[in-house]
Amino acid sequence: MMELLAKSKNSKQSTPAISLKEHIDDCLVIYNFLKTAFPKAADISGIGERFWDILKVAIIFHDLGKAHKEFQYLLDEKPNKWKYQRHELFSIPFVDALGDFDKEVIKAIKLAVAGHHKDLEELQQQLAFYETNAGFGMLETLDSRNNFVDAFNANIRLNDVLDLLKEYEINIAKVQPKTLDGLIRGYIKSPYKHDTDKYFLLMLLFGGLKWCDHLGSAKINTLFNLEDKDFEYLHNASYIPYAHQLQSSKTVGNLLLTAPTGSGKTESAFMWLQNQLDHFGQGRVFYILPFTASINAMFERLKKEMSNDKIGMLHGKVSDYLNNYFDNLQYAVQAKKESIQSLKEKFKSIVTPVKVTTPFQLLKYLFGLKGYEQGIFEMAGSYLIFDEIHAYNPETFAQIKVLIEFAVQYLQAQVMIMTATMPRFMQQELESALGSYSIIKADNDLYKSFRRHKIILREGLLSNSLDEIRQQLKAGKKVLVVCNTVKSSQAAFLYLKIALKEDKAVLLHGSFTGKDRIKKEKELVADTVKLLVGTQAIEVSLDIDYDMIYSEPAPIDALIQRFGRVNRRREKGICECVVFKEHNSEDEYIYNLEIIEKTLAALERIVITNNGVIDEALLQTSIDEVYPDWDVEGKKKFDDQYYYLKEALQLLSPMFKNKHTEDDFYRQFDGIKILPQYNKEDYEQHLSDLDFISAESEKVQIRKGRVIGWLQSDNIRKERFAFSKGSKINVEQYLITNKKYSPDLGLLSDEEDAWKITEIF
Repeated sequence: MMELLAKSKNSKQSTPAISLKEHIDDCLVIYNFLKTAFPKAADISGIGERFWDILKVAIIFHDLGKAHKEFQYLLDEKPNKWKYQRHELFSIPFVDALGDFDKEVIKAIKLAVAGHHKDLEELQQQLAFYETNAGFGMLETLDSRNNFVDAFNANIRLNDVLDLLKEYEINIAKVQPKTLDGLIRGYIKSPYKHDTDKYFLLMLLFGGLKWCDHLGSAKINTLFNLEDKDFEYLHNASYIPYAHQLQSSKTVGNLLLTAPTGSGKTESAFMWLQNQLDHFGQGRVFYILPFTASINAMFERLKKEMSNDKIGMLHGKVSDYLNNYFDNLQYAVQAKKESIQSLKEKFKSIVTPVKVTTPFQLLKYLFGLKGYEQGIFEMAGSYLIFDEIHAYNPETFAQIKVLIEFAVQYLQAQVMIMTATMPRFMQQELESALGSYSIIKADNDLYKSFRRHKIILREGLLSNSLDEIRQQLKAGKKVLVVCNTVKSSQAAFLYLKIALKEDKAVLLHGSFTGKDRIKKEKELVADTVKLLVGTQAIEVSLDIDYDMIYSEPAPIDALIQRFGRVNRRREKGICECVVFKEHNSEDEYIYNLEIIEKTLAALERIVITNNGVIDEALLQTSIDEVYPDWDVEGKKKFDDQYYYLKEALQLLSPMFKNKHTEDDFYRQFDGIKILPQYNKEDYEQHLSDLDFISAESEKVQIRKGRVIGWLQSDNIRKERFAFSKGSKINVEQYLITNKKYSPDLGLLSDEEDAWKITEIF
């Protein structure tokens, strides 16, 4: 008999067929890495170190059903009667023959093996199809049905499987197949819930098996771990740490750190992390930030400090970042596509020990999105570092609280939360989630040395003082201008940029294409820009440093973040932060006007008591004046989301998808991508070149409500473009707008072009 196969050859990629033993061995390579990278998984499973023995058995047994002779004919590209049966079902009788485990463990292995490719409900449908139609033998006539037991006995190359198992020192008793309907139907009827005894065993067993199968199939041969050498940059002889950084480096367990912007909170986090690894062992690290711009910047920063192989990133716009990166390296289209796909797969996998990410990449596991069992496995014994945690809306903040509670209570995660500005009532929510924790605050001497900003309150609108800002630019000042809306930022930029050379002024907001936004972020990091005009997009942790700021009125926490981009390195004495008292009519859709009034009152007190110079040690008092507690609407949103997700977690069952929670997860993202007519030619050329990532980067994301309004006013319409893909013709349908677009200004919501004539193909 020929050797049992696991995968057929791939003629396109010139890869040979893979034997079943080779595939199992590839999976066991990953298994051995899992044991060192996720040591806490065994304890979390509830059965201790036996977990690893059980996972190893699941890996060895998961594909034994491929020994079905018709499936082997299929893999060997011979005539066959396989006809879309499920090989994993034929693996289960071998698991039943195991004698070394109790019934509950055997059941968990069988469920994990049965569901490692298809959802159990789909398998149940297939079982019903087989029983009522052509049967497991898939014979030609309905009069000759075979049931599962007969099909197994007639088709499985049993002796070849038994010989294979002996190579792994496994001798099983007599294999006696039996109907599977009870196993699958029984679990569907009564899936494991949070309070079920073997809940985490099945969750982690399934997640671990999926990782081994996925990465083994991809021929991955290394999972990286963090080592002491990765932290050497923190212990350079010339680097003098602050007191709060040293305290962080000695803290064991959950930590809440408060320190001013620019005082090395990131270094504090990695000093803390190194100490946790020494105490608790390996675990994957998630550095969590609210915005893609700060994630991209942090990713690049950590790549320089640590090894490239050990840093990944995850967010919804990562393709735009990678597309720009490989374009700059002048990759050909096909090579670029392959490189982007390879890196995205690496970032999504557990190959890299550190991921810079948004919270939503972890929250989706709690909502039960596809692959959540693998995600929960990855979070076992993890280290979660939250930066800029003040920046989320009440609903997302509630979800983060549930995430922290779940990770700490059930997954043995350690959490560090960092902030420069956070209302006390929000901090209390986090403290209750952490359970046991330490608090570190930067010392008073440091806060005194961080007296770098002077508030100047101005009457009127920012737009009425643009001539003054021009004068500052002409005097050589490096100026930051922050507006509350895209429209006001565009108007300010148009007026101000003529005071400078073209490459010295940048506008940054949310209404740029992915391609243009990434370019602008790169320009800012280069530090040659003299004027930056933007919206809330610049509040996040971009490492930029300006001489002064002019800002429209905003909540105090947002203003403090804006001020943090001025005199960041404290080399310029006391720098002016000009805040205007009057707001534009559109601002009420952006910020709560009552909060704005309270903020201006708090700033006025600083002006009166300290001539406007900000004592950062006293900022917490001002923050708590503005935010003494939740407002009624915010509290309701927080509570509703918190209790909803807590309840959803109770219903989260391994190997079970919940369509309702999945829909609820995606419903919170209020954005649709549309193509500006300005980019139509480039977009269609990218499609013709089959460069779909570049094509997507020509689009702008706008709110759903605005899309609906523009559709009704005929400013958006659906168009199609046909292009050849090999011997086939593909037709891409997309939304396009006639609103004007400029790479310098972004999408101009008040200006329109006439519709151009559209030609298909």
